[in-house]
Amino acid sequence: MTRVTFKVLFYIKRTKILKDGTAPVYARITVNRQRVEFGAQLSIEADQWDHNKGCARGSSKKAKELNSNLDLIKAQLQQHKMGLSEQGKMITAESLKNSYLGIEDESKTILEVFREHNEQCKGLVNIDFAPGTYKRYETCYRHVERFIQNKYKKHDMQLYAVTAKFVKDFEFYLKVQRKCNHNSTVKYLKNFKKITRVALANGWLKTDPFSNIKFRLEEVDMDFLNEDELNTMMQKKFDVERLQQVKDVYLFCCFTGLAFTDVKSLVYSDIIEKDGRLWIKKKRQKTKNWCNIPLLAPAVQLMDKYKKHPVCQINKTVFPVLSNQKMNAYLKEIADLCGINKNLSTHTARHTFATTVTLANQISIEVVSKMLGHSSINMTKKYARVVDDLISKDMQKLYSKYKDVV
Repeated sequence: MTRVTFKVLFYIKRTKILKDGTAPVYARITVNRQRVEFGAQLSIEADQWDHNKGCARGSSKKAKELNSNLDLIKAQLQQHKMGLSEQGKMITAESLKNSYLGIEDESKTILEVFREHNEQCKGLVNIDFAPGTYKRYETCYRHVERFIQNKYKKHDMQLYAVTAKFVKDFEFYLKVQRKCNHNSTVKYLKNFKKITRVALANGWLKTDPFSNIKFRLEEVDMDFLNEDELNTMMQKKFDVERLQQVKDVYLFCCFTGLAFTDVKSLVYSDIIEKDGRLWIKKKRQKTKNWCNIPLLAPAVQLMDKYKKHPVCQINKTVFPVLSNQKMNAYLKEIADLCGINKNLSTHTARHTFATTVTLANQISIEVVSKMLGHSSINMTKKYARVVDDLISKDMQKLYSKYKDVV
């Protein structure tokens, strides 16, 4: 942290002689070359004041009493300086003066603004925010709180302490001490940037600490099940109910492309009959885009299996879906038991649908994009990888054309 230079000087105002003929004593606080002044509520005859020493001359009772009061003011200012430091507040000449005089400090703190934002976010869950979005802001809040405690040894700090260096140090903390990968770190920084934007919009923060900081997500090659692995999982039966239940929900997502939040909230009113087939017609929770998904036979069979499940009947949902954290933990166990050497998560089912179930069977990327509820095909391209079988099928046309050329 930057070292704070602090000095207190006392002087009299000879141009403001009081009615009793004495001159008022003023205190001048200088912090890092910035200074403010305030009346010390003391006075003295002008000829009894030592300008060079900044105190009363002589050893009379009156002089000793005044000098004792000046020493007390100095000591109290020093205590207020320490108090501001312990509260994580930035020490300026103005803030020190206001603290001493008991003037309310209207400046906001980092965690205060973050809490206010999260409370509003909580109230808008399922209106403007998904529950997962609120949870990410809460997690980011805890990271910022622990970072301040770890780096600055404080419980909170003033908003104007958020500088470009603060952001860079926070990024370093997330990667090194919290062991977050690059993309997770970027997402937390984006969450924190939202808080600074709120502060800037309200005039609580004067400069944007993120103005010269660019975010870049690294491309991640997400795992997905190939056709053999998908068939292996479909044929695998588990005696443990929780594993079978997680496997079924995962397979349903593989055949529909639904994200975790969308399958968890799936209800029978989201399923319609059209052209003699069942379809899912539902708005994605994340983007609010519509998904229109014809249900394949395996998906229908999985739905029928859970129609009378007590959890489904109580919650009026299609599937008894556990938390995302538990699903991901059990999927890793399922992968091991199926002999699948891949890092499975609920999201890999969406990639399996895009790649193995649809594109590998020559469904157009435009149709896949619509079923996934994407705003553009460019989003779909991140999910859909061209697999070797699809390349082989397309190249068959060229094999026959050029086989007798040479």
